[in-house]
Amino acid sequence: MLQPSAAFMSTARPRSIAYWLFGVAALIVAMVVVGGITRLTNSGLSITEWKPITGIVPPLNEAQWQAEFANYKRIPEYTTFNQHMTLAGFKAIFFWEYLHRVLGRVIGMAFALPLLWFWVRGRIPAGYKPRLVALLALGGLQGAIGWWMVASGLVERTDVSHIRLTVHLVTALVILAGIIWTAMDLMALRRSPLAAPARLTRGSGIVLALLFVQIVYGALTAGLDAGYAFASWPLMGDAWFPQGVPMASPALANAVDNPVVVQFIHRWFAFVAAAGLAWIAVRTARGGALRTGAVVLALVGVQIALGIATLLSGVQIDVAVAHQLNAALLLIATVAAAHRLGTPPAPLSVSRYPSGNPRKA
Repeated sequence: MLQPSAAFMSTARPRSIAYWLFGVAALIVAMVVVGGITRLTNSGLSITEWKPITGIVPPLNEAQWQAEFANYKRIPEYTTFNQHMTLAGFKAIFFWEYLHRVLGRVIGMAFALPLLWFWVRGRIPAGYKPRLVALLALGGLQGAIGWWMVASGLVERTDVSHIRLTVHLVTALVILAGIIWTAMDLMALRRSPLAAPARLTRGSGIVLALLFVQIVYGALTAGLDAGYAFASWPLMGDAWFPQGVPMASPALANAVDNPVVVQFIHRWFAFVAAAGLAWIAVRTARGGALRTGAVVLALVGVQIALGIATLLSGVQIDVAVAHQLNAALLLIATVAAAHRLGTPPAPLSVSRYPSGNPRKA
């Protein structure tokens, strides 16, 4: 009978690491929500400098506030749209961007410091260090992408690049998916020290790819303010696709840059993604994870309803933010379903505590 080493059981703490990762995932979901509010309140360009260390300290007196406001007055967004803005109005948009950046720093610290502690204490199971370091590196890259996005709106544009915004959001959700998958692998390892990591099956990969495309178009819709193009459902105005919409050349550029086309794709590709999500939900339920499958199905229905409500409300902030939050929760549930389908059978016989020391992980 194969047995894991006593050293592994006495030092590795897969369950503790998994719980830590679930906590970081919750912070990322909060970050997605705050990012959505930042975008919808047009707050993202209120801080015009990137100071990774000193930027944690906000303006503390009137002179510092006036200096920050003066920096904002130099960018095209202010000169084009916000010349009427008062200092009080500036403080309101500054709050959301500042909170967004502070939360990013908190997530970075919440990942890096425990990782270092687990590493030094020898708590990380064999084979997981490269994966955790890769997730940490992606988090650092995400911070740089965030500034790359903001920088696009400081000189010539009156808003940030919708392409860069999409990269920023999608990177955050890729990190979220990676953290959830890793945490679930670790929970399986806690249940059985011989458990192999789950693999991504072909069917699950296709479903996640469909969801990925839909998320990309959600981000493009947000970045282009395409949700404001037509506040009706199911028709766009009085037609399935409005006539006389100016089209760019080449034609494929419209699928990325034309707000009307982007809204149209986001509207209807949702049902393609929903079909794939329904498939993975049914497969997961039949495989024994009835609750996981039911959650996926429920979140799909809520997501479609929130998408329609976002349009009909004229992109009301609370509805639009709920739509973005539910997208993150749907991604988590789908990753959980895909992990379940890709989990190899458990070893038939494992001696859980070969060292005779059933220490709690």
